[in-house]
Amino acid sequence: MATAAKRKRSGSNPQGNPGTSASHSLGSFKIPLALTVTLLLLSFTPRVQASPMLAWSFWGACIALLLWQLTLFISANRAGESHEFSIALRPQHYIQTMVQISLYAYWGYYWRPVYEHFWLICGQLLFAYTFDMLLSWSRRRDYSLGFGPFPIILSINLFIWFRDDWFYLQFLMIAVGFMGKEYVRWQREGRNVHIFNPSAFALGLFSLILIMTNTTSLTWGQEIASTLTLAPNIYAFLFLIGLVVMYFFSITLVVGMAAITLFGLSALYSSSTGVPYFLDSEIPAAVFLGLHLLITDPSTSPRTPLGKSMFGVLYGFGVFGLYTLLGNLGAPTFYDKLLCVPLLNLSVIAIDRAVRSIHSESLLNVWRTNWLGGRANLAHMGVWILFFAGMSLWGKTDGKHTGDSLPFWQQACASDLPNACGRLLQLESTYCGDNAAWACNELGAHYREGQIVETDTELALSFFGRACELKFQAGCLNLLDTEALSRDSPHELDLRLLLREGGLNLMNASITDLYARACEHDWSFACTEGRGRL
Repeated sequence: MATAAKRKRSGSNPQGNPGTSASHSLGSFKIPLALTVTLLLLSFTPRVQASPMLAWSFWGACIALLLWQLTLFISANRAGESHEFSIALRPQHYIQTMVQISLYAYWGYYWRPVYEHFWLICGQLLFAYTFDMLLSWSRRRDYSLGFGPFPIILSINLFIWFRDDWFYLQFLMIAVGFMGKEYVRWQREGRNVHIFNPSAFALGLFSLILIMTNTTSLTWGQEIASTLTLAPNIYAFLFLIGLVVMYFFSITLVVGMAAITLFGLSALYSSSTGVPYFLDSEIPAAVFLGLHLLITDPSTSPRTPLGKSMFGVLYGFGVFGLYTLLGNLGAPTFYDKLLCVPLLNLSVIAIDRAVRSIHSESLLNVWRTNWLGGRANLAHMGVWILFFAGMSLWGKTDGKHTGDSLPFWQQACASDLPNACGRLLQLESTYCGDNAAWACNELGAHYREGQIVETDTELALSFFGRACELKFQAGCLNLLDTEALSRDSPHELDLRLLLREGGLNLMNASITDLYARACEHDWSFACTEGRGRL
């Protein structure tokens, strides 16, 4: 749906009246000017004013945009031309926007920082519209005004946003994404198109920079990846909203093959090693989100059924391999779903070429286009629904997972299974950070013993001190007697934190239910005490 407007250039004014040209130019610039002024007004909201650096990030963005507009305005007047725009409302933009907004609403209900981030997302949208418009005019093209920036900004913020003191980097990341779309292009099927998904390009590039500079702490990336599961049944929710996108844009094969590949690789690893590949799920929730909303851009993915299948399989292998590579490098593993997308975008032409080189009709028509009377995508969706139902019934989505059980990792570490001791330390560090006193005491014990990690007396004492502050008696004893080592079972408050299975803690659970859950997680003491409470 589009309404085109003509660009006025020198010589287009039959009366030769320069005032008319200037009037047209000024009229066009009212829109970016209004957006910039709104961005400036937004900087005076309490959320932005809460941090001086955040406010200056907004003001700096406004100054840059105003200077750019002034430069373009002067240039347009001298050249006797005006910059125009057209209205283009594309379904892939507004449907994806509605899907993403529903996710923010659901996730934010259980993790409030998402709602608190609302004004910052609004600021990014204002910046994105203005930047994209000015970039188009700088390239002497009319601007297509529609919902295009919405899915880009919402997608970026589903994976990375910078903390308040570094928020100017968020504006820079957005600018990089739009410049990548504008300048990094190639010829595909006779058309000049952008290579990269704009959000994936920005996320991938900045992820690489954050890893290389060891500055992940400047972002909320780790928290974003880990808090998706605070929303109950998040896998089912992502599955349902994903069906909407699949129905309208026929990307089922990309999503389905990526999920099947990851699930198969994870299951193969678990059966061969005895421990899960990912920490607490067969497909982490953030990865499940990525394969629904990050790799499904129709403009930067293959168009043939076989090509889409190959694209999804490659994403599955990419995430699987990057998880191990990042872990071995000591980098945060949540970048696994982001780094491989730009590389996949680069592979699209090669995939299309490979598909065209296949002359076997039986292979090319594995996914037959005549299914369901020519609506093959519905058949693909049916297969995907069955597969997800099987995952759910098998307990591989929102249900209890083997990796949720700390006693499992303790036993796996004692048995010297691959990566088990590292995973145990990772889990205990997370729970200690959440004020689980038992976990802090266990970490201190590990650093005092020096069996699964190098001995560090100072670090051990700091963990014991934290446990003692949280009123865990064994931690206090370990502080007083540096020769002995005291351990104890988790207390009630500890269990409420340790048994959340990747989701909400159990602060409101009854004592009976709490000990029953602990028994299910193989805490043997809880089975005995739980029976005593009945």
